[in-house]
Amino acid sequence: MSNPEEQDEDLVGMGLRVSVSPTQMAFYIMLVVLGILGNATVIGVIGRSVISDHSGGRNSDMIIINMALSNVLVSVMRNTLLVISDMGLELYSSKEWCQFLMGVWVWLRSVNVWSTLFLSAFHLQTLRRVTPTIGYLNGSRGILKLLLSLVLIWLINFIYSIPAYIFSTNGGVNTTETLMLVSSTTRPLLGCVWNFPSTYSGLAYATTSMVIHESIPIFLMAFTNLGSLYTLYTHGRARSLVRDAPVIKRVSAERRAAKVILGLIMLFIASWGTSIISVNYYNYNRGSAAEFLLVIARFANIIFIAMSPFVLAVGHRRLRAFLKSLLSH
Repeated sequence: MSNPEEQDEDLVGMGLRVSVSPTQMAFYIMLVVLGILGNATVIGVIGRSVISDHSGGRNSDMIIINMALSNVLVSVMRNTLLVISDMGLELYSSKEWCQFLMGVWVWLRSVNVWSTLFLSAFHLQTLRRVTPTIGYLNGSRGILKLLLSLVLIWLINFIYSIPAYIFSTNGGVNTTETLMLVSSTTRPLLGCVWNFPSTYSGLAYATTSMVIHESIPIFLMAFTNLGSLYTLYTHGRARSLVRDAPVIKRVSAERRAAKVILGLIMLFIASWGTSIISVNYYNYNRGSAAEFLLVIARFANIIFIAMSPFVLAVGHRRLRAFLKSLLSH
């Protein structure tokens, strides 16, 4: 029987133990708290308006709630555990719990990516209609299609996360990892590490994940936002020619929404892209800057979750009114 150290060396995982300064830990805790409170506020305020208000903007509000829900779940199920680990509390899980947690972490991060892309794609589709659809003009059929799309996002990404359940295990106290995925943790957490049959199979999974799940959504987000900007540009030109056309009447409102969504997607691309670059530098290069880049990747993963509620508040009327009333008291 091999000793624990030899067993740990056979684990092909993802991540690295990175020392964290008190300043970095305090900043990270602040971002985690902002992410939880901010996205919970988005769910509460917009969710209440969806339930009580049967007028405009319900479809896009439901997509925003879905994105905020994924943000909250990622923060509660993953980032709070990272904070506990940073505070020096050593927690270790059984193999079964590690398999469950690794599957949940990958699932929630995956849903987070595609929910953000769905928001951008939905807005582009809305702009490309002859008359932008408002509220219930789509009827119950449109809402059912939207709900089905959201369910498919969760279901398909659940299927994508199954390998995380299969190829993960619990490591020891001195376990380090040799492979990292953006969609999971950036270091051993609760003793959970990847356990691929070989280094090559681990790299194959990481590469496939990077291309299909991490890189393609970013390119699609950039494409849909460029499409939205171009559509708004053509609508703006048409306004000078046909002032009373129905397609023109909501251009100003749609332009404001496009700016907010563009800012949201740019924030996501910056944070997610930074994380991808840092992670893959570690996976394929292992240069002297690897540990520093892993710290950068860790903060890049939380920046979008923490800041997206503030970006949404800039353009969402109900969120803005709630914040104003909160600050005035």
